[in-house]
Amino acid sequence: MIVPEISQNAVAVADHYDELDPIYRLVWGDHVHHGLWTTGRETPGEAVETLVDTVGDRLGLLPGQACADIGCGYGSTARRLAVTRGVSVTGFTLSAEQANYAAGHPVPGVDIQVRDWLDNGLADASADAAWAIESSEHMVDKPRFFAEAHRVLAPGGRFVICAWLAETGASGWKVRHLLEPICREGRLPSMGTREDYEEMARQAGFTVTGYEDVSRRVARTWPICARRLVKALLVDSEMRRLAIGARNRNSFLGIPRLILAYRTGAMRYGIFTLAKG
Repeated sequence: MIVPEISQNAVAVADHYDELDPIYRLVWGDHVHHGLWTTGRETPGEAVETLVDTVGDRLGLLPGQACADIGCGYGSTARRLAVTRGVSVTGFTLSAEQANYAAGHPVPGVDIQVRDWLDNGLADASADAAWAIESSEHMVDKPRFFAEAHRVLAPGGRFVICAWLAETGASGWKVRHLLEPICREGRLPSMGTREDYEEMARQAGFTVTGYEDVSRRVARTWPICARRLVKALLVDSEMRRLAIGARNRNSFLGIPRLILAYRTGAMRYGIFTLAKG
């Protein structure tokens, strides 16, 4: 497990997303996660929806099922799966700004809450399926993240995690100059390897039924974000003011570092499918 020199917590994560909210929506869009390219010809928007649909497929979602979206951001994934799969979704975000945006885009069957997943308040065995798209990285207590998902899921429930992962056996140079700074700049308390995640899942009681490394298919997300950010800073004085004066402005340094981390293999992107017996 890669752990940054500066500790992070839920308050820091919420502050990060609340302060940078306008920039996140401009650079990332409504989904705030990677796109998944299949043919390479998809638009960024299509690629983002492909990732969401892939999660829905791996969960085997059926109409009427109750679901939990762990780290739901602006609620776009919850809304898409509620509309396309006929499920109901309770989403959890630490960011009041993200929840406010979600409240302005309501969809029947979707409930977005400002609440820490580690204290989610859901009843035991109350969900049929759960997913976490690029939110597990922000969890201070990752074993508890898995344990809560296991508690909340009903027997037979499925859990899909899309995660930023550290390369197994990453060299000291990659850890010091890429992975640890990415954790600091992105407000990640830690970044696990594939093996770390699978062990924590098993310890929580899950069976690992699938894993796919899709690093090559998501990596182009970061050059796209870099171009959008540079354009915004050049043409939008308000964005430039926010970026320069923000408490969390060092987060922008992470974009070229993330591009290099993917190119060198220091960072991987994995999709886990888990099942509760």
